[in-house]
Amino acid sequence: MSGPRLPEARGELSGTVLSALLDGRRPRPPSSPSSPSSPDRHDPYGDDLQLALYLLYELHYQGFEEVPDDREWDPDLLALRRLLEDRFLSALRADVPPRSDAGRALDGLLVEPTGHDDTSVSHHLQRDGELWQFREYAALRSLYHLKEADPHAWVIPRLRGRAKAGMVAVEFDEFGAGRADEIHARLFADLMRDLGLDTDYGHYLGSAPAEALATVNLMSLFGLHRALRGALVGHFATVEVTSSPGSRRLATALRRLGAGAAAQRFYDEHVEADAVHEQVVRHEVVGGLLAEEPGLEADIAFGVHATGFLEDRLAAHLLTAWRQQRSALRVPLSDGGHSRIGVRGGGTRGS
Repeated sequence: MSGPRLPEARGELSGTVLSALLDGRRPRPPSSPSSPSSPDRHDPYGDDLQLALYLLYELHYQGFEEVPDDREWDPDLLALRRLLEDRFLSALRADVPPRSDAGRALDGLLVEPTGHDDTSVSHHLQRDGELWQFREYAALRSLYHLKEADPHAWVIPRLRGRAKAGMVAVEFDEFGAGRADEIHARLFADLMRDLGLDTDYGHYLGSAPAEALATVNLMSLFGLHRALRGALVGHFATVEVTSSPGSRRLATALRRLGAGAAAQRFYDEHVEADAVHEQVVRHEVVGGLLAEEPGLEADIAFGVHATGFLEDRLAAHLLTAWRQQRSALRVPLSDGGHSRIGVRGGGTRGS
């Protein structure tokens, strides 16, 4: 099985990574923070750094069509990745105020707005969203949903007791409870096909703005580092706590827009399953981890708030573009994003 094709560079950092991946040359990490090529001189949330980091992380997933599998553990690529990660993580720690109460952080996610919420993508799509906007949203979310639950699986060997058992129970459902046709990544590919989108894994990487890449990179960052296992659990808990109400709104939006049964099913499944998952995650995964390692509470809270911070940035990007009736993608969908439901996308790899 081959992976997706490499995208175009967005600057010096991503260009360095792409050159190293394509021709096998050693990337040249900067010798000092003052070097013009140092990650410290680049926007930690910008297109160049986020794409470079995404490319390096993707070597641990499906890889790329043109890149040998053994580059996954290339020491020079790993050294460069560490510099990019340090820049990203340092920025997050500076922008997300430190908090130590994980329970309070999760409780805050349960508070639904009482009036008109003009900062929420799911509220917008439910109430006013157009078909072309939902198609753009699905294209961007495909960067995660076509590998749904994979980043979170890395934390399983780093947990013990109740936390491990609870995590495996939820992941078992995410991976279809033993049925390939029920894997949530497969269900999302079915949704994309119903919306006339290409279902190839990684197809929309070149179209995704930095704000979308950062939300996926956060999962990989937390998942690949044992030292950040608490933050990964916080991220996972955030996803599960917010999924059911958000999925209900998105399912309603798809019905209003006349989407097919396959498109609706993905979110309908999450309304039901994640309402149960929320309780398992809060009481068994988070509660179990805190019982075993109480010193990780601040990390769990950081994971919750860092996730919200990056999701808010993505929402602001999407809603700003859509309210101006322009595409939120770097490369708009080939039909302009206004095609009718039912037009079939390209390939089916990843479905």
